[in-house]
Amino acid sequence: MAQETFTYTNGEVTIVWKPTICQHSGNCVHGLPSVFNTKNRPWIDMRGAETKSIVEQVKKCPSGALSFFFNNSNTDSQ
Repeated sequence: MAQETFTYTNGEVTIVWKPTICQHSGNCVHGLPSVFNTKNRPWIDMRGAETKSIVEQVKKCPSGALSFFFNNSNTDSQ
């Protein structure tokens, strides 16, 4: 069975969310609530912060449910 994924982009970077492996640690929500807010739909708002801040927060995801890639590159960055 294929793993469900959702993507969110600001044109510069794309965030990939894999809800089936999310541990719900809250690191993303507490670390950057202007982008990650579970009360909103969609819950990731890429307009909420600069790309650098978003990438730094995604790197802190303990489960790997959040990853990213830069749109000008074919290689994964996380």
